Amino acid sequence: MNDRVQTIDPTPGYGYGVSAEQRNKVLRNTYWLLALSMVPTVLGAWVGVATGITRSLGGGLGLVVFLGGAFGFMYAIEKTKNSATGVPVLLAFTFFMGLMLSRMIAMVLGFKNGSELIMTAFGGTAGVFFAMASLATVIKRDLSSMGKWLTVGALVLVAGAVINVFVASTAGMLVISVLAIGIFSAFMLYDLKRIVDGGETNYISATLSLYLSMYNIFQSLLMLLGIGGGSND
Repeated sequence: MNDRVQTIDPTPGYGYGVSAEQRNKVLRNTYWLLALSMVPTVLGAWVGVATGITRSLGGGLGLVVFLGGAFGFMYAIEKTKNSATGVPVLLAFTFFMGLMLSRMIAMVLGFKNGSELIMTAFGGTAGVFFAMASLATVIKRDLSSMGKWLTVGALVLVAGAVINVFVASTAGMLVISVLAIGIFSAFMLYDLKRIVDGGETNYISATLSLYLSMYNIFQSLLMLLGIGGGSND
């Protein structure tokens, strides 16, 4: 599970001491694991919608369960990322995230065009991912300085989302969703560029970062589509 190497790559501009072969291996394994992580996510969402287990998780209670579970899993992934346990823990995390998403999906499915809205959000998320993946392979500039600004932006976004849980402002939700799409699209580019440049050598950590960006983009797109395009006619 440990993808770290000691090979020095003489290619100018990278500076991470990781060979091109190793960078390609990490990128390939990350893509495979990211694709695999979609399976438990969909399964978790299906279980949540079918059973209604998350129906009562609204407001503050839902926030506590989500944040507690998410940060608990992320801590466990960080601790197991260099062992054989890392992949199963990551997949369990994606199941949990799918389960947490099921409440919103059930709400959108209540619209007459709910299925179309979900597929549109999925297609939009995939489009953002492919666009960022393409940019990461052609951009030569070092994007490492983006990290701290994106982290600050994400923290502000989380604070705004927490406040909006209690305020329940539709306008606030729209603003947060739009900002989330922009911030996590940039995060996706940043993380992909780090893998391409050799700055991330553990594919479990890389998958976790990309998964979180995709999850937030999908959720935000679905929120925007549900508010602006949901139809009961």
